[in-house]
Amino acid sequence: MVKIRLKRMGMKKKPFYRVVVADIRSPRDGRFIEEIGYYDPMKQPAEIKIDNVKAVEWMKNGAQPTETVRILLKKSGAIEA
Repeated sequence: MVKIRLKRMGMKKKPFYRVVVADIRSPRDGRFIEEIGYYDPMKQPAEIKIDNVKAVEWMKNGAQPTETVRILLKKSGAIEA
């Protein structure tokens, strides 16, 4: 099964996340299939940049977003609320 999830990057106490498509068996910060965007919660307001076309294409092919990514996709306009 394939998931759309966050990959944690950045320094200690300063997280930065990449939105990636990965197999559920791979570790959180491990191997992934494709990177489709990023999320920076440290900026005010939080910066979200996601390739909506790729996200929708992956979801049509069966990829399931995690709850956090689902919220980010709604904010970026990839899926409707």
